[in-house]
Amino acid sequence: MSKIAFIGLGVMGYPMAGHLSTAGHDVTVYNRTSTTATRWLAEFQGRAAPSPAQAADGAEFVLSCVGNDDDLREVALGEHGALNGMQQGSIYIDHTTTSATVARELSTLVSDLGADYIDAPVSGGQAGAENGLLSVMCGGSESTFDRARPVIDAYARACELMGSVGSGQLTKMVNQICIGGVLQGLAEGLYFGQRAGLDMDLVLNVISQGAAQSWQMENRGPTMCEGRFDFGFAVDWMRKDLAIVNDEASQLGIDLPITRQIDDAYSRIQEMGGNRWDTSSLIELIRRQGDP
Repeated sequence: MSKIAFIGLGVMGYPMAGHLSTAGHDVTVYNRTSTTATRWLAEFQGRAAPSPAQAADGAEFVLSCVGNDDDLREVALGEHGALNGMQQGSIYIDHTTTSATVARELSTLVSDLGADYIDAPVSGGQAGAENGLLSVMCGGSESTFDRARPVIDAYARACELMGSVGSGQLTKMVNQICIGGVLQGLAEGLYFGQRAGLDMDLVLNVISQGAAQSWQMENRGPTMCEGRFDFGFAVDWMRKDLAIVNDEASQLGIDLPITRQIDDAYSRIQEMGGNRWDTSSLIELIRRQGDP
């Protein structure tokens, strides 16, 4: 078992840190809102630290799962950031969905400390985190990945090394591009079926057993038909991710027209007040535009 610092107890980090504690690791947590850390300690074995640096002090592995590039820089590089407490030979594993640029930046700074870095964004949502069934896409050296893998396995169903540092984040961008496209197609198909007067329970039952099957169809199809979106992965976070995608595409000199259109659709959902709606709310935008 390892001595681990876990920074960021949001909807993903909270259960992920919990799985590490349940697996028997020695876990110290830090969260910007201390009451969340207190609640975590009431549920799991471990300790709380007043700063990322103090959480990282003496840790073999420092893990973070925060909001965006700026949040990551703050908890890692700030005055009381984790890098100020890391020891030589330790590993920093970042589960935040960020740009590949910040991953490479942090990797260099961690390496200067005599430590190692892995960018390791996750997919699977809150349910995947709570059930320990996340898919983790990693960027880093093979030797570092081999050392980190037993730690990540505490909450992962799948964990793959995708290449050098930054490759994990690039893979997560592919993931978000594909999710957006699937959800847009699903939204249009389900709305079409409803307007055509079909029994959508029967429709979903039959097409989910054919070539149209997807995780989104099975897990979001029924709630999309019901118009329920008060759960899941928020539109605000998807727009953050798609901004990263579009910026990376610009750097690569490529155009992603469908991804840009979907990002624009999410911006209109935000204008409707759906900032915290699940990403499957694309159907609600179509419904409001199409219904007389």
